[in-house]
Amino acid sequence: MREYPIDKTRNIGIIAHIDAGKTTVSERVLFYTGVSHKIGEVHEGDTVMDWMEQERERGITITSAAITAFWTPQGLAKDKKNEYKFNLIDTPGHIDFTVEVKRSLRVLDGAVVVFDGVAGVEPQSETNWRYADDFKVPRICFINKLDRLGASFERSYQSILERLTPYAVRMQIPDGEEDQFKGIVDLLVMKYYIFEGAHGELVVEKPIPDHLKERADELHGVLIEKIVEQDEQAMTEYLEGKEISLERLRQIVRKATIENKIVPVFTGSALKNRGVQFMLDAVVYYLPSPADLPPVKGLDASGKETEREFKDEVPFSALAFKVATDPYVGQLTFFRVYSGTLTSGSYVYNSTNGQQERISRIILMHANERQEIKEVLAGDIAATVGLKATRTGDTLTDQENTIILENIVFPEPVISLRIEPKTKADQEKMSLSLKKLSDEDPTFRIKSDVETAETIISGMGELHLEIIVDRLKREFGVNVNVGRPQVAYKETIRESAQAEGKYVRQSGGRGQYGHVWMKVEPMDRGAGFEFVNAIKGGVVPNEYLPAIQKGVREVLDKGVLAGFPMVDLKATAYDGSYHEVDSSEIAFKIAAATAFQEGVKRAKPVLLEPIMKVEIIIPDKFMGEVTGDVSSRRGRIEQMNDRAVLSLKVIDAKVPLSEMFGYATSIRSLTEGRGTFTMEFSHYEEVPNNIAQLIIEGKK
Repeated sequence: MREYPIDKTRNIGIIAHIDAGKTTVSERVLFYTGVSHKIGEVHEGDTVMDWMEQERERGITITSAAITAFWTPQGLAKDKKNEYKFNLIDTPGHIDFTVEVKRSLRVLDGAVVVFDGVAGVEPQSETNWRYADDFKVPRICFINKLDRLGASFERSYQSILERLTPYAVRMQIPDGEEDQFKGIVDLLVMKYYIFEGAHGELVVEKPIPDHLKERADELHGVLIEKIVEQDEQAMTEYLEGKEISLERLRQIVRKATIENKIVPVFTGSALKNRGVQFMLDAVVYYLPSPADLPPVKGLDASGKETEREFKDEVPFSALAFKVATDPYVGQLTFFRVYSGTLTSGSYVYNSTNGQQERISRIILMHANERQEIKEVLAGDIAATVGLKATRTGDTLTDQENTIILENIVFPEPVISLRIEPKTKADQEKMSLSLKKLSDEDPTFRIKSDVETAETIISGMGELHLEIIVDRLKREFGVNVNVGRPQVAYKETIRESAQAEGKYVRQSGGRGQYGHVWMKVEPMDRGAGFEFVNAIKGGVVPNEYLPAIQKGVREVLDKGVLAGFPMVDLKATAYDGSYHEVDSSEIAFKIAAATAFQEGVKRAKPVLLEPIMKVEIIIPDKFMGEVTGDVSSRRGRIEQMNDRAVLSLKVIDAKVPLSEMFGYATSIRSLTEGRGTFTMEFSHYEEVPNNIAQLIIEGKK
């Protein structure tokens, strides 16, 4: 039985740049909704949402945490019929854990984007915003940390308009900033609120102060105009001078927010317990329930597009969006139910890989605590224990009515490390533990180098791999030695070329014969690889095509310059010949590999390296040393801006990843410990010849 109607369910995520106060906001949400009776603080290491040891030590979020909470909007009687159910996911802000944001947004219906009131929009804010755009997730904004030195609501709001969306609208303005931040004016209802009580739990309405009256009236007019623009009838009534009810205005804002035509902006200070309740009200009023969304699309068993409505009575479908290893119950699989009902003890069909799975237990998560339930319904987010063949992005369905939902595409790793077990006992545990970690995290890859018997792990950044090694030791008791970080270089070609590959062996009896002509051409950066079969007239039978492709793929994986995978090129097999008796798959595989390799060598092969987008924040007196250091690292400075607080400078640059190892130590020593930086992958670019030569010779 459904305890909460589907229109009173909200699946929301909290997303932000690192250090914008996202986890602090989440902890206030838990306190005000009654999930926790004590407010956890990041700086004290006792948060509910950041429950991993590494998260509490570093004061950052590493893994997205799921919480179920309940909220009654202010002004309504606190009874069941006014209560809303929130499935809340707190996601990491650090770029190395961007996979957590991406997979969470795939299954969420709405998001609260948190901004630092001093910094406004930051690099990771832009990346997360793009992900939300990709998945068409409606958003509201919360400008946080207004109590900090240098905070400015207006400057942060303008940065949202300029860098993210022109559709942002102020729903509130603050009374004062920094240590003068006292209260909030709600521009829709034209009321002024302050927050009293030990934790700001008492929201007290007061008259709008005189010094804010004129500004509030002006912005109220701007807001109402922006709202009625979204509704023709309301616009007509407004122009005729008729008053539009608050409820109707909220309905128009809600519809426009769900269609991504309006992004409501709220403000406050989570640390000082101001403004979070209004953000929760906004989730209820403006972000969608599953019932507000169009049916989810997917492919049926025959490969035709089909859709499922968010209803309990239709066939079951769900998307597994996260796999986690729980120290108490083993492997947990988090899933979002799109349609139908699932009960514990039943069976589901994994339509992605064709395996049947038994649902032994269904769990509602409260960060690292769990509550067992008997069933989940359309629109719910829950976890189950012990699925053996289900991975991130797999679709779980009713076996009689299968559907495959759109998978989640993850970025490729850009950095690798060589690791080896310290003892024989560690050797046995290491491969098993690495397998569990790679099941959890699709951006973490493991590769065994057969020639050197080494294990190579790859990820999104130094911190990402550092956390993996730390988890190996703490959670799985595996001690490892770690090599130097390695950059994930790629190889490509500059020109087109043709080459012939012939493999002929005669050794008495049946011989070997394979003959292929191949053309290679460069493609646009980021295009990947394409194989084209242009062989006409049966000069090579179709049965040998898979072998030809296999030969090409083997060279593609190893490259021709320095053993790195090849990208952004097209290979076309266009001619060749065969022998009725001597031709074989192995002969054509070798011939194709030879032709492709020779063609690539003639096509001016080059090395590509990952270029990182770097944002550096420093006091302006260190500007000369830091810009000089960036240039010495082959970096290109793209722009320099002032940040009004404490005479800080913000440098945006593009720097090769290979030059950024150990930069955290360098920036600290150059700026007396006062500089910070963030970086994320931008694109691949050609390596200069002199450096490419060192890489090829193995000297770099």
